[in-house]
Amino acid sequence: MSLWLYALLGVMLLDFVGAYLPHYVEHRVKLLWRVHLVHHTDHNVDTTTANRHHPLESVIRFTFTLFGVFIIGTPIALVFLYQSMSLVATQFTHANIKMPKKLDKLMSYVLVSPDMHKVHHHYVLPYTDSNYGNIFSIWDRLFGTFMVLDREKIIYGVDTFPDEIANGNIKALLKQPFHKYRKPTTIDDVKST
Repeated sequence: MSLWLYALLGVMLLDFVGAYLPHYVEHRVKLLWRVHLVHHTDHNVDTTTANRHHPLESVIRFTFTLFGVFIIGTPIALVFLYQSMSLVATQFTHANIKMPKKLDKLMSYVLVSPDMHKVHHHYVLPYTDSNYGNIFSIWDRLFGTFMVLDREKIIYGVDTFPDEIANGNIKALLKQPFHKYRKPTTIDDVKST
C-alpha cells in the first residue's frame, strides 16, 4: 500500500473511532450526554465552541482515540497528523463564517463543512442528533445521521439549559453534568418543555 493511501485510511479510521463514534455515543448514552451537553449550551457557535468541553469529555474522547490507535495499530506520526487535522477541522466547522452555500454543500460531500456541522448545534431534535462527523462527512452519510437545515433557521443552544448568561459561567458549566433533567426524545417533548 502506498504511503498516501495508508495515511488517508489511517486518518479516516481514526476519525471514525476517535471522533464520529464517541460523538454518536455521547448523544445516545444519557450519562455521556450530560457531559457533552456543555458543548451544546453555547448560544453563539464560533471557534470558542470548538474548545468548550467539560474535562470529563476530554477523558471520554481520549479513551476512544486511544482505543482506535490500538485497534488500527496506528504509528505515532499518523496520530499526530490526525490530531492536527482534527483540531483544524473542529475550529473551521465551528467558526463564525458563511461560505457560499453551493461551495459549502459541495464540500460536505467529502468533508464536514461549517453549515453541515452547525445543523448539529440546532436546539430542536432531530437536528441535534445528526451530523456527528469531525473531518469526514462520509460517516454521517453512511450511517444515516446526515441532515440538512438552512443556516438561517438554525437556533443555537439546548432547551434544557436555555439561560444564555448562566451558560457562560465556568462554574455553572463544570456543574452542568450533575444537574437533574431529562433529554427530550421527540420534537413534541421539546415543545412541551
